[in-house]
Amino acid sequence: MDQLAPVTPAPPLAGDTTADVVIVGAGFTGLWSAYYLKQQQPQLDVVVLEAHTAGYGASGRNGGWVIGELAGEDRLLAGLEPARRDACLAQLRDIPAEVGRVVASEGLDCDFRHGGVLYCAARYPEQEARLRQQLAHWHAHGHGTQDFAWLEVAALQQQLRLAQPYGAVFSPHVATIQPAKLVRALRRRVQELGVRLYEHSPVRTIRRYEALTARGRVRARWVVAALEAYSGSQAGVCSQQIAVQSMIIATEPLPQALWDQIGLEHGQAFSEWSRLVSYGQRSRDNRLVFGARGGYRFQGRLRTPFVLTPAEVALRHKLMLELFPMLAQVRITHGWGGNLGVARGFAPQVVVDAANGVLSAGGYGGEGVGASNLAGRTLAALICGTPDECLQIPWQTTPDKLRRWEPEPLRWLGYNGIMRSFDWEDRVLNDRHSASWKRRLAQQLARRMDGLLQ
Repeated sequence: MDQLAPVTPAPPLAGDTTADVVIVGAGFTGLWSAYYLKQQQPQLDVVVLEAHTAGYGASGRNGGWVIGELAGEDRLLAGLEPARRDACLAQLRDIPAEVGRVVASEGLDCDFRHGGVLYCAARYPEQEARLRQQLAHWHAHGHGTQDFAWLEVAALQQQLRLAQPYGAVFSPHVATIQPAKLVRALRRRVQELGVRLYEHSPVRTIRRYEALTARGRVRARWVVAALEAYSGSQAGVCSQQIAVQSMIIATEPLPQALWDQIGLEHGQAFSEWSRLVSYGQRSRDNRLVFGARGGYRFQGRLRTPFVLTPAEVALRHKLMLELFPMLAQVRITHGWGGNLGVARGFAPQVVVDAANGVLSAGGYGGEGVGASNLAGRTLAALICGTPDECLQIPWQTTPDKLRRWEPEPLRWLGYNGIMRSFDWEDRVLNDRHSASWKRRLAQQLARRMDGLLQ
């Protein structure tokens, strides 16, 4: 957000009002929902209530990937007949293109680039074996080489030059944006379309057909809880998401000579294929944006304000230099993080509580920039009764069918135990002197712990 000019906040809600739809939360889910509602039925009276300013949460503080998939999509689509599965996959793969269409048609300035992604084996040989297994899995589940294609080292180095490459998979189904710019642009556009936005209006309670703040209430035919990680502390929202944190750094703008050494000429994103994922991209102002690792706080407590500590910046800087040692003398100028929602089973969901007129969406598992666009279309279609192909995706559920996370302290112990097993695996495999038995043991333990998350 600090790259943008200050914006005058919308006024807070003062008193009671009515609307056709009230949306709680002005992040990507809420703003996309408002946008598509106005596209489908321009006459709708739509109110958006935001506790701070639009994009205050993870929507303005993320890695900027628009991914053409949903977290856990294999389990989500399992059991569908082939024709419907293919149709759902086509809908998911089209998410970056749909965002691009709206960005172009509405003139949204957000540094959108549809350059695809490189999933890289980049630090130890076991990554190559796991990545080749994943590629075989993708191909066995309805994806072709046009969706996921193997790149040998020479082909990878034409796009991205890493210190120790073993190969990569390229997929065209990822775009990148500057998230704070997209939030700001969507905020402006929905207001132009007639949406009533009230900022600094934290909602205390969501209940049947209404949302209540300290200074007023909005009664509506539909209430949309677009809160994602922030839904756990909201009274009246039936959600089983927990909040975890992502953390990202960015370098100073790099000279062209360094970019000639790195690559990424065409807006590609990249990800290193370990269980503790590292990822990044080249920004429009020529910074390297790099994210890695995350965190969970006891009882899923939100982290706010979200300023990275020197140790958190240093860890990500160290990982970045393992991939790009030519950046050793480059300054890190920015570090930030965001709270994101994870549902049990890593299954994002659209929750329909028709009896109370309440809808919600979230649990995107760190892939919310793209998934929120699909959620906005889905919520708008459900409210308007509009037939839409996005409704074929089987991620709708009801409050009584939501899976619950384990109670504390089991949740905290389990999360940290799993993350420590991933960290141990990564350290063992990244040490070329580790004994073969130790490498096998580390992988077996991490794989079993990984299964606990499903």
